[in-house]
Amino acid sequence: MQNFRTFDLAVEFYRLARCLMLPRHAKDQLTRAAHSIALNLAEGNGKHTTKEQRRFFHIAMGSLRECQAVLIIEELQNSAEWKVLDNLGAHLYKLIQNAR
Repeated sequence: MQNFRTFDLAVEFYRLARCLMLPRHAKDQLTRAAHSIALNLAEGNGKHTTKEQRRFFHIAMGSLRECQAVLIIEELQNSAEWKVLDNLGAHLYKLIQNAR
């Protein structure tokens, strides 16, 4: 997906999440949610109506919130992963706002 910065950030976060040393259950949940962000961005980006796009972007935002919760529970709010996720959240928020 060329020129889709939000998707690129989602992939970057997923790759960072895979490398984190976390308890197995937390890492599994984090990587599944991170994977979901990228997949829903890709699917939403391919939709033809803004209503359909928004639906997938909102699902991606829900997955982003899951990732935030895992990082908070694991006390990683000051990590590089948190910074990427925060930036991704800002981009995703703008996507949702612009898809109206």
